[in-house]
Amino acid sequence: MYRLAHVSDPHLGPLPEPRLRELVGKRVLGYINWRLNRGRGGMRAAVLDDLVDDLVTQRPDHVAVTGDIVNIALDAELEPARRWLASLGHARDVSAVPGNHDAYVPGALKRAAEAWAPFVKGDMGEAGRWPFCRRRGPVGIVGVSSAEATAPFMATGRFDASQAMRVAELLDRYRHEGLYRVVLIHHPPAKKPIHWAGRLIGTARFRDVIQHHGADLILHGHTHRSTVEWLDGRDGPVPLVGVPSASRNPGPGRRGAGWNLYEITGAAGAWSTTRIERGFRDASSGVVEISRSPLVP
Repeated sequence: MYRLAHVSDPHLGPLPEPRLRELVGKRVLGYINWRLNRGRGGMRAAVLDDLVDDLVTQRPDHVAVTGDIVNIALDAELEPARRWLASLGHARDVSAVPGNHDAYVPGALKRAAEAWAPFVKGDMGEAGRWPFCRRRGPVGIVGVSSAEATAPFMATGRFDASQAMRVAELLDRYRHEGLYRVVLIHHPPAKKPIHWAGRLIGTARFRDVIQHHGADLILHGHTHRSTVEWLDGRDGPVPLVGVPSASRNPGPGRRGAGWNLYEITGAAGAWSTTRIERGFRDASSGVVEISRSPLVP
């Protein structure tokens, strides 16, 4: 059995105090949003700490992080984010892809890739070159970047033709090697995006790659919700799974932060996957197992 953890959208806080010259353009809006919403209880560092403690206690073989690690991509956010990634495990055992908040302004994505290099590069690749590929036991991981700097009030992602070609090649290679193929991406290539301003540009292109080349599991962030959708794949339906934000503050009768654990068994052509949801059922539950079921259409 191989055990893969998935966590996303921690939006690490508290937000460092920015220098005045850093608060230009889109960052002004992000800073205001943090001060009025996320930093005032929408997301809590203590919740994230409890979630990470639970994840580490479960001792997964590998951890996948699907972006939005920081908030407005300040330089002062990068080192705390690197330490947080390291708290999940050794860099060999943690694979991360960036989200729109990690690429909040022009140049931010490059700086993040350099700061988090051991976690965002492939086995033989360079940090900042996507997609990356990693082989871990029976699993082949393909890390896609949908992150790009966007205009104010926009949070779109992009999956372009060059990434599509490389992803197709990697999926074919891993299928021929008999590996369980996992794709990581921040923006979900869903049929109905959460909102127009947060959609993935190139969704049809991504879904076409999966339809013709297949995969076994696609993990995403961005929506801050626990969801499962099924994409048409080369050899059958492919699960597209999202998780809640890893720092979402639970409320009375309202689920909070969560993460998923996947137990992968079987062999090429006969893989079996069980999804275990863990997180805050409500404000008083602490981190508990919320559900456990085979991942089947």
